[in-house]
Amino acid sequence: MNPKMQAINVSFYYGKKQALKNVSVDIKENEITAFIGPSGSGKTTFLRLLNRMDELVRGTRLEGRLLLDGENIRGTGRDVVELRRRVGMVFQQPNPFPKTIFENVAFGRRMLGMSHSQKLEEIVEKSLREAALWDEVKDDLHHSGLALSGGQQQRLCIARMLAVEPEVILMDEPCSGLDPISTLRIEELMQELKKQYTIAIVTHNMQQAARASDWCGFFLLGEMLEYGATGEIFSRPQNKKTEDYISGRFG
Repeated sequence: MNPKMQAINVSFYYGKKQALKNVSVDIKENEITAFIGPSGSGKTTFLRLLNRMDELVRGTRLEGRLLLDGENIRGTGRDVVELRRRVGMVFQQPNPFPKTIFENVAFGRRMLGMSHSQKLEEIVEKSLREAALWDEVKDDLHHSGLALSGGQQQRLCIARMLAVEPEVILMDEPCSGLDPISTLRIEELMQELKKQYTIAIVTHNMQQAARASDWCGFFLLGEMLEYGATGEIFSRPQNKKTEDYISGRFG
């Protein structure tokens, strides 16, 4: 099976500072790929490249190629808005809009021009169900999304992204600010979502990477030192630095 996304010899610079060095990796369809490594290792920078979030920062430079379904995501004439619809992102801190739960989820579809109220209602319900939030909020759709708990807000942000029908979901430490119960809910949700979507996640939580992912890449000082099936990475790492990191000797 062809990978859903590919990085081929990717290097990235913030001004003169090199943040990524010759990274190549396949992100497999309908699987969860986790990127691990200490702070400042380049994993979040790499994740942001996958839907061109880096372009929001001045003075950056990319070398190499990034592909979605075999096509260069930075090719001439490629629509960045359409790319970000296909490759959605969930951030470290939940960021619901100061709107109702309904309007949070409907926001992306309204921006894409949808105004038919019944169709919007169907999409909102479907997205909230996919995000495992519907049963908790179905009677409060016209209450503020900001009134939800942290874990609920994160699932609301996931529902907001799902409403525009992405193909790839990027998650940048989506559980870092959540309690253990909410973290478990997000991990369970990821297992359901991968049946329909391709997922890439950055996490500092080694237990989460081991539990939740199918594939794992270890970043250190801008390089991906090791990549493989998660079970192999955690039980038989090939690189001594990988072994030292996942065993807690540094990081």
